[in-house]
Amino acid sequence: MSVMVPSRTPAQITPGRQALDSALYQLGQAAEHLGLDDGLHTMLATPRRSLTVSVPVRREDGRMDVVQGYRVQHNVSRGPAKGGIRFHPGTDIHEVTALAMWMTWKCALVGIPYGGAKGGVAVDPTALTTRELERLTRRYVNEILPMIGPEKDIPAPDVGTDEQTMAWIMDTYSVNAGYAVPGVVTGKPATLGGSLGRSGATSRGVQIAALSALGHAPDGVTVAVQGFGKVGALAAQYLADAGCRVVAVSDVSGAVHAPGGLDIADLRAWVAESGQVLGYRHADALGHDELFELDVDVLVPAALEGAITETNAPRVRARLVVEGANGPTTPEADEILAANGTVVVPDILANAGGVIVSYLEWVQNMQAYSWSEGEVGRRLHELMQSAYGEVKSLAAERALSLRQAAHVIGVGRVAEAHQMRGLYP
Repeated sequence: MSVMVPSRTPAQITPGRQALDSALYQLGQAAEHLGLDDGLHTMLATPRRSLTVSVPVRREDGRMDVVQGYRVQHNVSRGPAKGGIRFHPGTDIHEVTALAMWMTWKCALVGIPYGGAKGGVAVDPTALTTRELERLTRRYVNEILPMIGPEKDIPAPDVGTDEQTMAWIMDTYSVNAGYAVPGVVTGKPATLGGSLGRSGATSRGVQIAALSALGHAPDGVTVAVQGFGKVGALAAQYLADAGCRVVAVSDVSGAVHAPGGLDIADLRAWVAESGQVLGYRHADALGHDELFELDVDVLVPAALEGAITETNAPRVRARLVVEGANGPTTPEADEILAANGTVVVPDILANAGGVIVSYLEWVQNMQAYSWSEGEVGRRLHELMQSAYGEVKSLAAERALSLRQAAHVIGVGRVAEAHQMRGLYP
């Protein structure tokens, strides 16, 4: 069975479509390595459920806008669906489907009993007031209400959403249920049953993956972070705290560079005040593309999908790429990086910290019990290191890239679960 990315005209290649093509290509490679038959391969490539909804939003001036919302449950063979909800103007059904698929393999890879899901609304949350954002969230949740629940599908924060969003979702679901249901979402405020250690869990997982892949003391290791947002900023902080020298970061405004190392805590304070990294007085301005070309030890793409492509991959000089974002490297770029000797720690491994601690939060909610932040951190560290060890071992054994090995493990576990359960009827 040949594995290829479908050919499309330029007009058809939206970022979401490109992400889905990448996800399908990666699945195809894993299916080939595993020897899956065409029927099982097709089933794993096809979402279990996909919902598109129209979400009316009442604006403060009395106008009504209508935006598109989505929720995709990719696979539930190993447990209830799990996946974030993002509010971003570029969100479409293709992007959400790709993200749900990656979440399926991610959960299986790190050994937690979830299937993959994802949701999103095509809206710019920064263009809405807090009250408009609340109304949008509650109406979107009302539209997808039949799909979600603590034993069916558990949303979490993603791009453009946060713990306040999750609080609104929990409240909307609970009001409809008639009683408090904290387990319907994860990433909630601690006062509503959120887990200690959840807010920085994805970034902490990126740090663990990066240090595991380095295989030596991090002192003096140089790092560039593309996307100084919810994941990237804390990943930069954690890597700096571990002894790495973070020399460049970027966001939508641009990039900043300090060869001697950035004071990440001071930079985060500047961004909190100004809203952007550009203009930070203790660093030089740098172009977005120039960040990828820096001679650093570690590059962390932590923004959106498709950041490293066949166009800029030949100029990437980092020896190690640790994917904080979902799908930041296209298949074509993967081949170029591999040929240049760059090791890529794939997204379904590197950024799995968020879903791991989401799972731990859900377990605490279902038991009506809570753990200390230290206990949560210990469990996160164990699961991340165990998954990395499995991936590295399989990659060495079968001469695979880390991405191929991670997908072989994740896809293989989902395929095995499906085969054990059988097909009904």
